[in-house]
Amino acid sequence: MVQQENTFDVIIIGAGAAGLMCAQFVAHAGNKVLILDHSHKLAEKIRISGGGRCNFTNLNAAPERYISQNKHFTTSALARYTPQHFTELLDQHNITYHEKTLGQLFCDDKSQRIIDLLDFLCRESGVSRLMGLSVQNIDKTARGFSLTTSHGKFDSEKLVIATGGLAIPQIGATPFGYQIAEQFGLAIIPTAPALVPLCLQPQQLNEFKALAGISFDSESSIGKISFRENSLFTHRGLSGPAILQISSYWHPGDKLKLNLLPNLNISNEIVNNRGSNKLLSNFLASYFSSRMAESLCALLKCDIPLSQLNKSQINNLEQLIHHFTLTPSGTEGYKKAEVTRGGIATAELNSKTMMANNVDGLYFIGEVVDVTGHLGGYNFQWAWASAYAAATSF
Repeated sequence: MVQQENTFDVIIIGAGAAGLMCAQFVAHAGNKVLILDHSHKLAEKIRISGGGRCNFTNLNAAPERYISQNKHFTTSALARYTPQHFTELLDQHNITYHEKTLGQLFCDDKSQRIIDLLDFLCRESGVSRLMGLSVQNIDKTARGFSLTTSHGKFDSEKLVIATGGLAIPQIGATPFGYQIAEQFGLAIIPTAPALVPLCLQPQQLNEFKALAGISFDSESSIGKISFRENSLFTHRGLSGPAILQISSYWHPGDKLKLNLLPNLNISNEIVNNRGSNKLLSNFLASYFSSRMAESLCALLKCDIPLSQLNKSQINNLEQLIHHFTLTPSGTEGYKKAEVTRGGIATAELNSKTMMANNVDGLYFIGEVVDVTGHLGGYNFQWAWASAYAAATSF
């Protein structure tokens, strides 16, 4: 029987990283596939990622690099589609890349190369695509699903939701995927901005305003969770990789601790130089920038020769440098967040197929699921891996 133009084997809602990846796999296997998206542009999140170079994966991708209600949920998908699988794909299409710090892989050229590759793979496999339309209604049918859209009705046996989360609404993020899940009775883990700068109360901002614009090596921690990377004081609060990382674990009211000198113990350094007449600010400039050294002395209200420091002043300095404690007032929100924490509860999905346990033929992949990767390419690797898991289960 010849299928009509509005009838497909698989419809995928979302033309981002996960949606495009899934579509080309499914179509390559001989299925008739349609991608729908409300945006007029493909994969804008890929385009802007990594400063326009796309941090497309991380060599260290493993379940412990992800936050989820079920810490084991990502195990199957990540094992079946690894960072090496994606780099092999890039190698086949002559897209060059390089490793930065901590296993992060970036394109040598612009992010558009990744988008163009996914677009090419979809076109080559015969994927149909409609952009700039709205999905108005989804019904479960005996065959699968019936979608009413601003471009007419479409039917499919299987429906894949790859609509992403709430991060970066300025490029089109919406809660649509969560609304579909709720329609079909799936639980949602409460969402929040993740990988996002943290804000401070005006009083704290005023106290630390001299530090604004200063970047420094640090260890950021909340409870037993910690990250060692650069931090940055801003006019709103704190940013930088170490702050973005820890923000995914932050909840309102949590205290944030910064170790401004993780490699050394400042008290020991002072004891070793106890007889020096060097001013404390000049001494600290051996470990920090001059401006930060001066700002730390201003916070300490002390800038005297090392030889004159008493025990109490040394203890206060150690507390300031190694236990710099703040209580963020909030985050800079979804507009500045790289991803969304929370989403479709993993208990509702099969970890090997990404299909809803109680809705045959309905799949959720990528950021819309309650899986949040650390900073550094982990979220794209989840997009590729979850897309592959769903696609190969059909």
